[in-house]
Amino acid sequence: MPPLAAPTRPRSPIRRADLGPVAAGYDLILFDAYGVLNVGDTAIAGAVARLAALRAAGKAIAVVSNSAGYPKAHMMARLHRLGFDLDEAEVVTSRDALLAALAKAPPRRWGAMMNPATDPGELAALDPLWLGDDPAAYDRAEGFLLVGSDGWTAARQSLLEDALRARPRPVWVGNPDLVAPREGGLSREPGWFAHALTDATGIAPRFLGKPFPEIFDLALARCAPGLAPARVLMVGDTLHTDILGGAQAGFATALVTDEGSLAGLDVDHAIARAGITPDFIVPRI
Repeated sequence: MPPLAAPTRPRSPIRRADLGPVAAGYDLILFDAYGVLNVGDTAIAGAVARLAALRAAGKAIAVVSNSAGYPKAHMMARLHRLGFDLDEAEVVTSRDALLAALAKAPPRRWGAMMNPATDPGELAALDPLWLGDDPAAYDRAEGFLLVGSDGWTAARQSLLEDALRARPRPVWVGNPDLVAPREGGLSREPGWFAHALTDATGIAPRFLGKPFPEIFDLALARCAPGLAPARVLMVGDTLHTDILGGAQAGFATALVTDEGSLAGLDVDHAIARAGITPDFIVPRI
């Protein structure tokens, strides 16, 4: 799938101290999770209160996350543990988008980049081949799902590259993120390895998740069917997923800067270098 082009945003972003005055102009507020609501297993200060205030003001809210390595139930448990009052319909993940796409695709034996020690959840029904250190699994797979990078190694990446050079097959990416903010820094996510795979083999993966449209279509269908895109605000910390994807969907966008992928960086330089301009900038929600 070709990369999405950055939509034209000719004016400079509007800066606000927090999301309150920004969200007042929209009916549905979509939030990224990591870097906006939480960093790892820690809620960002004020995030729980902000979502509760938006709900009390009559706003529809939802989380739109490139989370694919664990079943939805695991994410819901974390959000609830951190104090967020959200139900399952209000959390849309790239795993949801992947599962929806798989349901429409011809059956095949998939090889999965995913730690086999984790709960496979809905993916167990596919009976995937877990991609570890045995080259035979890579040879037998009829396609590859890059779902979770926990435990992924350079040696396994090399096995995958070798298998695709020998016999090209479909590669679907359940989490297009390059990195994710954790308590100890940034982790490399499946999108990172997918792009490295393209560089090494020329294979063009199919990405399911932000910034690609399927996940935003799911969010609108589940949370506010029929709502005009101009009445939606996408709030995220990453220019190339949250802001680009939201803008491509026709949403307004707000970039959060203090806790996520841009923490400690020159935000204006990052925007200029990416060529992706949000409508609003806030330090945190």
